[in-house]
Amino acid sequence: LNCLVFKSWLRHPLLFKMVKGDKATWKANYFVRIGKLLEEYPRIFIVGADNVRSKQMQEIRVSLRGIAEVLMGKNTMMCKAIRSHLGNNPLLEKLLPHIKGNVGLVFSKEDPTLVRDTILSNKVAAPARAGAIAPCDVFVEAQNTGMGPEKTSFFQALNISTKIAKGSIEIVSKVHLIKEGTKVGASEATLLQMLNVKPFAYGLVIENIYDNGSVFSPEILDITDDQLIAKFKSGVANVASASLAIGYCTQASVPHSIINGFKKLLAVAVETEITFPEAEGIKAYLADPSAFAVAAAPAAAAEETKEAAKEESEEEESDDDMGFSLFD
Repeated sequence: LNCLVFKSWLRHPLLFKMVKGDKATWKANYFVRIGKLLEEYPRIFIVGADNVRSKQMQEIRVSLRGIAEVLMGKNTMMCKAIRSHLGNNPLLEKLLPHIKGNVGLVFSKEDPTLVRDTILSNKVAAPARAGAIAPCDVFVEAQNTGMGPEKTSFFQALNISTKIAKGSIEIVSKVHLIKEGTKVGASEATLLQMLNVKPFAYGLVIENIYDNGSVFSPEILDITDDQLIAKFKSGVANVASASLAIGYCTQASVPHSIINGFKKLLAVAVETEITFPEAEGIKAYLADPSAFAVAAAPAAAAEETKEAAKEESEEEESDDDMGFSLFD
């Protein structure tokens, strides 16, 4: 083979130079392109591309058109291009540890949730192949398989309970056939193929997201504003509790300290002759609770009267709005 290549080189030396020149040009253009993308886009999705075929990749590019740019290539070339761009943006160095395996880069300026949903929506159903790692749990529902009784031993080898119904094998109950993260066996793959079941769906998998110098996992995008507010409130409550426990005044504990101080002043005023405007109401109530009960009753009755009058007026208006008259 080496002799044939050498003879071909002797006959057509320019052909080999041209191919080498084209490869060098392609690499140069690749570095120029990735440099422009790194300068233009502040947000980069690092995506895994295992089990993604070229046709599916083309469909993903079409769906992301106008939203994001997809760049695939060798990890060494991507890392080299990023390192050459560190002079302009040193924060890009945080990308390098995450470029491993079969990955690509998706550049975008749009809402990361929109880009994430668009990427994840492009999945293709695929059969379970022997030796592959299951990306999800696989269950086989109770059903009539349509197979003849001669296949019974095959189901018994997989510990699947069956019975013969109308001359064919019927699976009695739901079966957990493959667990997530385990290797697919030959028997499981064959069974799913016979049942015409494609349990897996493959597409680009978002591994990490780079956003203006920060790298985080895609699960962060699922956090809502309500969750952030709840976490913030919980943190403020913990700071206030710690401050009150150690007697150290902070902005979070000041309102609680003021309320606790007022409660102590109110307790002293109730037990002594000392008084102040804020304590007069509670002292008067403790002195004669019946007076407040008598005063509260007319107020409650007045509220009930107002509510009854309001309901009557609403009923009259609804009757007037029926739209009927004597001359209709």
